[in-house]
Amino acid sequence: MGTEKKIGFIGTGTMGSALARAARNVISGDRILLANRSAAKRDALAKELGAVASDNAAVAGEAAYLFLGVKPQTLEALLFELRPVLQFRTEPFILVSMAAGVSIDKLKAMAGGDFPVIRIMPNLPCSIGEGVVLYTASPEVSEGDLEVFLALMSSAGRFVSLPETLFSAGSAVSGCGPAFVQLFLEALADGGVACGLPRTTAQELAVQMVLGSCRLLTKSESHPARLKDAVCSPGGTSIQGVRALERMGFRSAVIEAVIAACEKDRRLAAAPIPAGHQSGGAAAWLAAEAQRNAER
Repeated sequence: MGTEKKIGFIGTGTMGSALARAARNVISGDRILLANRSAAKRDALAKELGAVASDNAAVAGEAAYLFLGVKPQTLEALLFELRPVLQFRTEPFILVSMAAGVSIDKLKAMAGGDFPVIRIMPNLPCSIGEGVVLYTASPEVSEGDLEVFLALMSSAGRFVSLPETLFSAGSAVSGCGPAFVQLFLEALADGGVACGLPRTTAQELAVQMVLGSCRLLTKSESHPARLKDAVCSPGGTSIQGVRALERMGFRSAVIEAVIAACEKDRRLAAAPIPAGHQSGGAAAWLAAEAQRNAER
């Protein structure tokens, strides 16, 4: 499949819309199909991107790369509805799932076929092109199709190939990590306010400090501990702050947060597939498609 094919998004929430914007930086809007439970949200994004507002069944029937941007708890019902559409298709297509805790094998079972699948886990900074996207693919996805996918999504940020067995661990770091970092930034700013800084100044200082520290770590290719030691002068203020963090279990708290997120993801992955209920959306699309074929 080449980059001239259409791509579709079912679910245009935070992650779905971020990836749709990334695709729009590479291809024209008329090749991007959007569907969402909220028509108003779908239409607003379609207007912004010059994309095509559609519905679930039509997107599933036309998109070469079909992004599934719904919550894990609603994914099974959606795919059960779309089974006839997917099974009716004759042109190649790839399912792209970003649902936490849903393995490739489970997704195939939900979709009712041995379809090609790319599983991804994006994070919130993808919305500004600074994200991390974990990805892995089923054996049915060719190297060429994977290269096209990566090219289509290139403006979302950095893509990291990871075995599916490590997806829960990777998601806990890069997927959940932005929440941990924002909590840390909020606490830093609160500390500054407690010491007398205006709120806006405290937040500005905290944000720029984290940005600069991350860039320094990347550029220096050093270990974080070495840069920490470079800041902590003997008998100085920084080492006293580090001592307080260690006394309060800072490192242990961060480690436990990652482990808790990872274990939750693994529990989601181990959960059985619930029974689904088919709605009329797929049947209506099939009837319309049969009519179009009859008229050709």
